[in-house]
Amino acid sequence: MARINQRNMASHIVGYPRMGPKRELKFALESFWDGKSSAEDLEKVATDLRSSIWKQMSEAGIKYIPSNTFSYYDQVLDTTAMLGAVPERYSWTGGEIGLSTYFSMARGNATVPAMEMTKWFDTNYHFIVPELGPSTKFSYASHKAVSEYKEAKALGIDTVPVLIGPVSYLLLSKPAKGVEKSFSLLSLLGSILPIYKEVVAELKAAGASWIQFDEPTLVKDLDAHELAAFSSAYAELESALSGLNVLIETYFADIPAESFKTLTSLSGVTAYGFDLIRGAKTLDLIRSSFPSGKYLFAGVVDGRNIWADDLAASLSTLQSLEAVAGKDKLVVSTSCSLMHTAVDLVNETKLDDEIKSWLAFAAQKVVEVNALAKALAGQKDELYFAANAAALASRKSSPRVTNEEVQKAAAALKGSDHRRATNVSARLDAQQKKLNLPVLPTTTIGSFPQTVELRRVRREYKAKKISEEEYVSAMKEEISKVVKIQEELDIDVLVHGEPERNDMVEYFGEQLSGFAFTANGWVQSYGSRCVKPPIIYGDVSRPNPMTVFWSKMAQSMTSRPMKGMLTGPVTILNWSFVRNDQPRFETCYQIALAIKKEVEDLEAAGIQVIQIDEAALREGLPLRKSEHAFYLDWAVHSFRITNCGVQDTTQIHTHMCYSNFNDIIHSIIDMDADVITIENSRSDEKLLSVFREGVKYGAGIGPGVYDIHSPRIPSTEEIADRINKMLAVLDTNILWVNPDCGLKTRKYTEVKPALTNMVSATKLIRTQLASAK
Repeated sequence: MARINQRNMASHIVGYPRMGPKRELKFALESFWDGKSSAEDLEKVATDLRSSIWKQMSEAGIKYIPSNTFSYYDQVLDTTAMLGAVPERYSWTGGEIGLSTYFSMARGNATVPAMEMTKWFDTNYHFIVPELGPSTKFSYASHKAVSEYKEAKALGIDTVPVLIGPVSYLLLSKPAKGVEKSFSLLSLLGSILPIYKEVVAELKAAGASWIQFDEPTLVKDLDAHELAAFSSAYAELESALSGLNVLIETYFADIPAESFKTLTSLSGVTAYGFDLIRGAKTLDLIRSSFPSGKYLFAGVVDGRNIWADDLAASLSTLQSLEAVAGKDKLVVSTSCSLMHTAVDLVNETKLDDEIKSWLAFAAQKVVEVNALAKALAGQKDELYFAANAAALASRKSSPRVTNEEVQKAAAALKGSDHRRATNVSARLDAQQKKLNLPVLPTTTIGSFPQTVELRRVRREYKAKKISEEEYVSAMKEEISKVVKIQEELDIDVLVHGEPERNDMVEYFGEQLSGFAFTANGWVQSYGSRCVKPPIIYGDVSRPNPMTVFWSKMAQSMTSRPMKGMLTGPVTILNWSFVRNDQPRFETCYQIALAIKKEVEDLEAAGIQVIQIDEAALREGLPLRKSEHAFYLDWAVHSFRITNCGVQDTTQIHTHMCYSNFNDIIHSIIDMDADVITIENSRSDEKLLSVFREGVKYGAGIGPGVYDIHSPRIPSTEEIADRINKMLAVLDTNILWVNPDCGLKTRKYTEVKPALTNMVSATKLIRTQLASAK
């Protein structure tokens, strides 16, 4: 075969999933944490995964292959380790950071808590937040970037080492405990750059010719002071970087014009990477003002979804960019790291061929990137492109995708606001007459512990090893047990415990049309935890009731109100891989209409309290403030659609996880639920400060009184103290008492005493309130 002219075969991958095609890293980590395997065993799994990823990219023809995107837990934590920025509580004494210190920071240990975890931009991945202050001592304490570069080199693969850029690292950090909230994290730039220089010097000495700095904070709304930090950081690094090609990679959104200007005038930088999927407007900036003589890494293959690329469309975008950057300076890339998508379609044996032909997971996206690079270089694989065009055409015309009736119903929503007929205080009065609840009513969020036995029964039913009758009888027994426990604890509004549910989104998706499920489509959420998002490929509708049978059964076991338990449309949307052939809000409205039918069927079946969880409402908030209002408008509207048709006497609850609500409190009020329960205990009650600052809230509210993510059992006094803090800012007649979240991951030995103390604390305060009257 004649040697291909490498000049134009330029392809690049921003990053790759770490967990392995069958979650090998997850199982190796958990085995190591449980003390069942050694550090060497863990390292062996990691080494094998890394080498197979590098070889796979190399064999696919990728020119710029990333290294140091692998991680045992999180890439930001890896950077904290590289900089030796270990908080004092971990008693680290210096030297190279070992696994024990590293995992203590990530997960806590017997004596000290973990560092805080928060969402990575607007993805469902979470990173470990660095804790920094004026007294943080930095030192070069993890040589991971260099050792992984050398490891790949030993396999004969020259990689591009990837580091989180110094400015994004600081902007993603938080002031450590005891440090003034106003402390300028960017003031630490001068302290961390010397370490970056050491790393760069070692990489150069090891033979690296390219280096990639990920600076994704450039897509956020930055002020002049923050933008200036980028200019000064890279000016300071310029001499250290001389002789290297330097790529600055951005992703997840359009880059603002000011930031584009700052980025493209950084000193010592050779190449710029952009997300052209979520940053389509960036194309205009590139066309009008991309600097000459620089490399353009064009992120045309979507790193955040599972759809096959439209190769013909991508190729025409790339061809138009050749005129801007020049033929030998244009590199085909992914829009962001592929860690946000599933690993390999090869492992999907259950998906039917039609749907499978519409998809591309990480391994397939690597091939797409290379096919585009070859096509640009004049070596288009006509068969591959034709198969892609045929798959796209089949997706467009498939009767499984389009449901006229659903399209019509969703279009008809446009004219209305979908609000309930009366205001919340009148509804609460009507509900109280019917429900007759005590002051400070107690409830739980929904799920009860999922025992090994329960999971076994569900598994056996799915595998058809037990009959439907046996399954229903096992579930009935479990629900009856959960109802009894709650009655004995004297909880006011009960739940059925959700024993029949595997996951709060999957359970509903399996019963709605337009959804498909994978066997191995796992995506890392944090550490070793992975999620398997459903795929929404078509119009969504609800062929049959989904929860009515179980809720009705549970209500028949008690005279106390039993909550119907549903997942809201926005959460189902945000926790799925969503179709990319119509706007997200249209899909959300379709899901809302399906949930609306379920709400009305529950009401007709005699369920008087219905909870519609919107755990992920805030997660979908766009990165740029200018886009917030539009998102919040359709997200909140979708929630209202689900319950606008119920009677005043039916009480609608919603539950939200994640603590940062202060900026969207007005949208939460606009959801117009009767009662909202909110995760609160972990965030040092930041939430209550909103009400302290005078936001008027007239609906029922239950800020969580204890953290269910920890096995710790809070005392009655501690919970009573929490309730009193809430009463200082909220009216007695609207406050509810409940845990933070569902109890499914806890054990009964933790749940019973914690709930006992929660009810005791509530009764104690009821007594105090009565005597104060």
